[in-house]
Amino acid sequence: MKATAAIVSALLSPATGDSVLATLATVAGSSYRRPGARLLLKNDGCRLGSISGGCWEEDVLVRARRVLATGTAETVVYDTTSENDHVWGVGLGCHGVVRVVLEKLPPRPAWAVTLAANFAARRSTPLAVTHTAADCAHLGTRLATAPTADAGVFIDLIRPPTALVIFGAGDDAQPLARLADELGWPVTVADPRAAFATAERFPTARRLVVAPAADLVNRVAPDAATLAVVMTHHYVHDVPLLRDLLPRPLAYLGLLGPKKRAERILVDLARDGLALTPELRARLHAPVGLDLGADSPAQVALAILAEMQATLSGRDARPLRERTRPIHG
Repeated sequence: MKATAAIVSALLSPATGDSVLATLATVAGSSYRRPGARLLLKNDGCRLGSISGGCWEEDVLVRARRVLATGTAETVVYDTTSENDHVWGVGLGCHGVVRVVLEKLPPRPAWAVTLAANFAARRSTPLAVTHTAADCAHLGTRLATAPTADAGVFIDLIRPPTALVIFGAGDDAQPLARLADELGWPVTVADPRAAFATAERFPTARRLVVAPAADLVNRVAPDAATLAVVMTHHYVHDVPLLRDLLPRPLAYLGLLGPKKRAERILVDLARDGLALTPELRARLHAPVGLDLGADSPAQVALAILAEMQATLSGRDARPLRERTRPIHG
């Protein structure tokens, strides 16, 4: 998602002229990336994103330069199903067939403008990528007008970037904000203390909110697709924050600190009138994060983000070597 957002931003930049977009449109068998992966080659030679683990990139870039020069879109098929595959001289062994669409784009294509607006409004955008057509002029990306695709068309529903709200601007929140930005998750840092929630301390945060703890949640207004973690380290702040967060249908809600502390907060909330149903209790990840043996702030941040990613993906976070089903659905 970070790559897609970066590509859209580049396409809308006044400094970007004509460019070539490579889109992974179909996959049969195994592939490092899934349909919807993108790589943008800018006219200055810079590139953004990826469509493989490096297997086809060099060949794609050669073809992209040709598309940039000719303006003629094309679809390339890479077949690595052979047991003795030595395609491109590297012996990929991926055992899959993929189809990649390369198209020349003008500055500010209409679909990119719409996608950027929908990102800001936190709306999903369906794109149609035509990968098989009798006329090369019909290959490429456009806004989808129907939820289902015709033969030769891949419908890619692009959701807005996952938003993370960190309630608490202590030192241990800094690596969490930084690592979340690496994932492409827009971060909001919210804290009652103006001296802590600053741009100097959180240079990658998209938004900083300072308000009394009792008002913070309403000021931030997280939606149902938002991840939230409470880590103020102050009991008097955590109580009103959880009071306002628990009833919201968030994508994830975590609380930093020992389990006994979390139970004490829940008891206090119930005593103050919050109806703690089993559903509400199940929403709270406390203690927050996966059991990775984390100790340092950066390790704790990794454990928290790993649990968030597993929750978003509907996975149980067990080692992949124990998985009996394909990694990708």
